Amino acid sequence: MTKTTDKVVLLGARKSVVAIATQPLGAPEADAPAIIILNTGIIHRVGHNRMYVALSREIAELGHIVLRVDLSGIGDSEARPDIIDPLMASLADIKDAIDWLFAARGVKSVVLVGLCSGADHSIVYAGRDPRVVGLILLDPTIPPTPRYYLNFFGERLMRPQNWTNFMRGRGRFWRAFAKSTPKPSLEEWAPPQLSFKDHQVRKFLENAYGAAVRSGNQLFAVFTGGLEYQHNYRRQLLDAMRNVRFGKQLRLEYFARCDHTFTFAADRERLFGMVKAWLRTTTFVDPKVVTPSEP
Repeated sequence: MTKTTDKVVLLGARKSVVAIATQPLGAPEADAPAIIILNTGIIHRVGHNRMYVALSREIAELGHIVLRVDLSGIGDSEARPDIIDPLMASLADIKDAIDWLFAARGVKSVVLVGLCSGADHSIVYAGRDPRVVGLILLDPTIPPTPRYYLNFFGERLMRPQNWTNFMRGRGRFWRAFAKSTPKPSLEEWAPPQLSFKDHQVRKFLENAYGAAVRSGNQLFAVFTGGLEYQHNYRRQLLDAMRNVRFGKQLRLEYFARCDHTFTFAADRERLFGMVKAWLRTTTFVDPKVVTPSEP
């Protein structure tokens, strides 16, 4: 029997941002934070294999209101004519979603949820708005570390096929060499992404995490083995953000044998169980300010 309801809502001054509000059939828990789930890349608000639909309904059964948002220019939402920069447009959309939840549903706080780019948008926004009290980050972008490179190249040295390719003049090493690069570059083997050779990129991310932690956010971060070109061990977030004092505000998990989009039912069930347990057992701060400045 269905225990939740879904409703289409339109957000923002132009009502151009489309979202689905999911809530329990009974009254939501009075002090339970609302949950906002953001897009992964250009994937529609249902998520990979309808992952976000299932997750939102399971969370709503706990007493939370859940909002699955199509950011501007994605899915059913129109592009914003007033903001050209994609990041700033996404941050403005998140603010509109929170404004709607406070005005229309009377919530007192919000937890942001995102996978990949959705996680990045969440961490960048969180420290700018005191109404955000928690983050569920799935495979967020983090810089490589010395241990990351050691794991990355060490694991490949153990593959017999890589040695066979090397002796035959094939494989990534020789392709990199043919391009006259002084050494194999990890970025040659990964999808296009921000360059962490740029100190400003690393500093930007570190500042975002620091701001989120200082504002009292509770963080639940899950990393998977399916994104090996970016991270490959559990503590990489801590090693990459050494100046951020997470303390007891961070719960960290690593799904070594899981793909990036949690395709298999067992991985998804494990993730959903952890998310619900974290929401049930975490004590969130009471936001003191409800009218933040523009992001």
